[in-house]
Order: sequence, then structure tokens, then C-alpha cells
Amino acid sequence: MSGHTHPCCKIGPSILCADLSCLADECRKMIHSGADYLHLDVMDGHFVPNLTFGHPIVKCLRPKMPDIYFDMHMMVQNPEKWVESMADAGANQYTFHIEACEDIPALCRKIQESGMRVGVGLKPGTPVETILPYSDLFDVVLIMTVEPGFGGQSFMEDMMSKVQYLRTNFPYLDIEVDGGVGPNTIDVVAEAGANMIVSGTAITGASDPSQVIALLRNSVENAIQKSQLER
Repeated sequence: MSGHTHPCCKIGPSILCADLSCLADECRKMIHSGADYLHLDVMDGHFVPNLTFGHPIVKCLRPKMPDIYFDMHMMVQNPEKWVESMADAGANQYTFHIEACEDIPALCRKIQESGMRVGVGLKPGTPVETILPYSDLFDVVLIMTVEPGFGGQSFMEDMMSKVQYLRTNFPYLDIEVDGGVGPNTIDVVAEAGANMIVSGTAITGASDPSQVIALLRNSVENAIQKSQLER
């Protein structure tokens, strides 16, 4: 798990929701609007029924934004297959799905050795306890609040019990939430203990993305401050 420092708020727009025909410009716009990182959804048409993009896109983006943190959400079967390619392309975080992996320790080692942070994602139907035998291997745990690979779903508030469990048991862990997160749902996410916030159309579709990012950040920072005062 992460080091013994309190997790800080990080907002990561999901660029799959942006205009992919001018992706580099859209990414720059998100960073200039105050985003801390970019969340890139890689779907293979097998683990999830959708198909998006792979490491060639990341490799093209990296020279245009050398200092930006790329969080790769790998919604793929055989996630071990793409570790080297993504590291070579310039990814910073490699988040695989626990449901798609057979040898979790080996994959985590491979990701670490390639120089990326290790993230693990849980679908809504996967119990949070599934990760416990491997908890010291992850830097980030991603709790999905929609079913991955399908658009237009509503935020699943009942997933917040997973976030609360993780925050209670692993106070220094980076906990990421993805799916239906925006101004209307951020408070419940923040209060549950998430500190890495993925948001799609709520940010990319906004007339003023910087205003939405500021609102999300304010909610999370207030919740972090409150929880530290209560300790």
C-alpha cells in the first residue's frame, strides 16, 4: 500500500468522454482547468463489451505533455500482456481488474519493475475483501460505481460501503472512484473516504470545466480535513 502520508485530493478527468478527434488539445484543456491527472480507459472488447484505444495513443500523447500523470484503467483480459507496452509508452499508473487476473502478486511485481504505480480495480459485484490477501501490493484501489464498459449508467451509491471499509482499514491508501461521479454525487464519495476522483462528462461536457474540478476538489478536501480532525 501507499506510504504513511495522508492521501491528498486528486481529480482525474476521464478523457474517453472528451472529443477524441483532438485528444491532445482536450487533455491540455483539462490540465489547464486544474486536473491533477488524466484517466485513460483501455477496453479490449473481451473483458468489457466495448473497444477503445491502446498504448499507441499513450505514446503519441506523452511527448505533447511530458509531465502529466497518466492513469491507465486497463479493462482487459490478460492484463499482464500490456504492462511493458504501457510502460514504454509513458504510463504512470497501471490499474488492472482483479477479476481479469490469475497471478496477482506476479502482475504487481511486473508493474512495479516497469516503473509504474500499481492500481487494482473492482467491479460493482466484486466484494472488497477480495483484495485483502494482496493489500500490501497496491498503491491505488479503484472502486467502480458503475459496471465497467457501459455508458450512461447511474452512480451506485451502495458501493460507498467498499470505500468506507478501505478508508477505515487502510488510512494511507489512495482510493479512487470511477463511474457517475459529478457535482451531484461528489459529497457522498468524499465523505466515504475516496481521494482520487475520476469524472467524465461532468467535467469534459461542462461549459467551464475548471469550475466543476474546483467544486469536486473542495468537497474532497473538506472531507479529508474533517476526517483528520476527528482522528
